[in-house]
Amino acid sequence: MPVVPDRSPPGPAEPLQLRRGPAWRNRLALAPLTNMQSNADGTLSQAEFRWLAMRAEGGFGLVMTCASHVLPGGQAFPGQLGIWSDAHVEGLARLADAIRAAGAASAVQLHHGGRRADPKLTGETPVSPFACPETGARALTQAEIAEVIAAFAAAARRAEAAGFDGVELHGAHGYLLGAFLDSERNLRDDGWGGDFEGRARIFGEVVAAVRAATGPAFQLGLRLSPERFGVRLAEARALAAQLFASGLLDWLDLSLWDVTKAPEEEAYAGTRLIDHFTDLPRHGTALGVAGKILSAARAAECLARGADFVLIGRGAILHHDFAARALADPGFAARPLPVSRAVLAEEGLSPPFIAYMETWPGFVAA
Repeated sequence: MPVVPDRSPPGPAEPLQLRRGPAWRNRLALAPLTNMQSNADGTLSQAEFRWLAMRAEGGFGLVMTCASHVLPGGQAFPGQLGIWSDAHVEGLARLADAIRAAGAASAVQLHHGGRRADPKLTGETPVSPFACPETGARALTQAEIAEVIAAFAAAARRAEAAGFDGVELHGAHGYLLGAFLDSERNLRDDGWGGDFEGRARIFGEVVAAVRAATGPAFQLGLRLSPERFGVRLAEARALAAQLFASGLLDWLDLSLWDVTKAPEEEAYAGTRLIDHFTDLPRHGTALGVAGKILSAARAAECLARGADFVLIGRGAILHHDFAARALADPGFAARPLPVSRAVLAEEGLSPPFIAYMETWPGFVAA
């Protein structure tokens, strides 16, 4: 069983100095949140600018965008932010300036929907490491895998040119990068699937490409699902250990769904999922966790269990200033659900974002 590190944990208000780039002013990061507010061509809308600028003004140490697709065919949601064209840079630069002016660090999450991309939006057949009859996705060729890697690197260059402090690679939730790790379906025999080494290869290749394409002070993170979507916990742990040891990442963001949950695999019953990662040697890479962190106490608990920072999702939807409130009051907890549309509008959500939240059971009052 993993052992929780025996050390004095940092408090949420303590700055976080990463291996590269600027220190974050505290340990509370805005999670990358789908919001469907961008323009149809992927350019930044005023609604999305307002939503993110309010969170920077609300005290978060890091403000991260929603998943931003790196190729036109990677779009998974209507109103999704894009970063596949130089035409997207102008709006992103305006956003980066606003986040910096409010005192927060900034990052763009880089994403490709893979088999979860929407052909009604893209006009293209979805792609995946493997053919997927449920979604109609076809398997990528080796040449197309190289194009995907290059697209992530080009997107990172655009984010840097726009003035962002860093990017996060979306390797979670069964989207394109995460799908390579699928032990049940990625059975490719060409070096990009099959055994763990082949299935994990894409992560090392994309990380290396982004590092080569950006400057020495540019920050790089990765979001990883440690289970589900065909991911085995032991392999997720092994991949995390490899990434920590590489020295190429500044942070690893674990999407845990609930930071208090046990692993789904019966072999790990009686443990907490978070603890299977907090005991790993990090070699200077920061470890972040996300999943139902709705109070200052829960954030502090995650840091006490060994995380270096926490990512706030639902709490940041409910309070644009969740970070400031949590840092000022250790007893702060997010308002209870459901909430009214008027409350969400006051917190900076536009009508499309509110409509999206209405699809979350019990979130928006009828």
